[in-house]
Amino acid sequence: MTSPLAERLRPTTLDELVGQEHLTGKGSILRTAIENGKLPSMILWGPPGVGKTTIANIIAHTLGVPFFTLSAISSGVKEVREVIENARTLDNCILFIDEIHRFNKGQQDALLGAVEKGIITLIGATTENPSFEVNSALLSRCQVYVLKPLGEKQLVDLLHHALEKDAGLSKKKIVLKETSALINISGGDARKLLNLLELVTDNIGDNEVITDDKVMEIAQRRIALYDKKGEQHYDIISAFIKSILGSDPNAAVYWLARMIDGGEDVKFIARRMVILASEDIGNANPTALVMANACFEAVNKIGYPEAQIILSQCVTYLAASPKSNAAVAAIGAAMNAVKQYGDLPVPLHIRNAPTRLMKNMDYGKGYQYSHSYDNNFSAQEYLPDKISGTVFYEPGKNAREEELRKFLRERWKEKYGY
Repeated sequence: MTSPLAERLRPTTLDELVGQEHLTGKGSILRTAIENGKLPSMILWGPPGVGKTTIANIIAHTLGVPFFTLSAISSGVKEVREVIENARTLDNCILFIDEIHRFNKGQQDALLGAVEKGIITLIGATTENPSFEVNSALLSRCQVYVLKPLGEKQLVDLLHHALEKDAGLSKKKIVLKETSALINISGGDARKLLNLLELVTDNIGDNEVITDDKVMEIAQRRIALYDKKGEQHYDIISAFIKSILGSDPNAAVYWLARMIDGGEDVKFIARRMVILASEDIGNANPTALVMANACFEAVNKIGYPEAQIILSQCVTYLAASPKSNAAVAAIGAAMNAVKQYGDLPVPLHIRNAPTRLMKNMDYGKGYQYSHSYDNNFSAQEYLPDKISGTVFYEPGKNAREEELRKFLRERWKEKYGY
């Protein structure tokens, strides 16, 4: 059985690798470590299909050491311990774990001792921020290398390289006229790109021309073709956000469907909704943030295709919620005041006074504990004198924030004018 095109063309040396010159080019930190044979355990962090697995294979091939590989999707503590036991009988070996962010804390902890003692050199690959997904103990024992997305020129060069250098494809003498469909359906993932190219070439004859329409026909996918600068990608997310802000659930769910059909990252969509829930809804409906955050957590666990149902529920809820940008305006005004007035002193009566010296300096003197007064409120000063009476938060004109305005007016009308 013939291996896939992406596997047939997988580079075996750093010089053959496309992209990541900042890590693997002449004089770069990773290349130098490989050439000196002093390789640290590492986490390779970057988007799908940019060379994480390839770099791990190149390292093992270059150093000529035993190479074990595990996938965090299908492996657990048992498999990790088996590799470690095998490694104890070897002078040096590399353990490559793909999607290491999927390992739970217990599975990651099983690696700690072996990494620390140098029994294995760990190479973990992840598409997620390792600061959040890899526990601190393991992360502190690894060097993190960030891989960059491949540029359009690099992807086009990769397509031409495949057509010219692969033994099977070169015989067909196929002409590559248009590349937008190939690049955008694959989402910048080099592995998907090459395998899609192979699918297309398998379905056309010798000496034929590859066009975007031909690719779309063969791939049997209706997908929005983003232009060279990715403007349509940003146009669609803009339309999506503005539809929710405009309280139109029908338009919002349509643009959601466009993004899902286009293969948009589920986390990207959910993250934008968490931001919107505070930025454009805020205290007009505080539950919106709870819903959006729950949506983010849920879709990360579920993934496509079921995640589209959760996204739809959240999108329609946010679109149907009352809107307010009062929280954005409040922090914006407060940040401007900080820039304008600098580090204004904290009023003495609300300073912390943990020592006798501070108490003698009147820290905390005269502070009125709110719970000791009627309605749990005392109209004392909380702002620095220079900006006393400044209104940063102006409640929005909606039912929920009108309740907040009423609450504030009863307490602060004379000072802030609510």
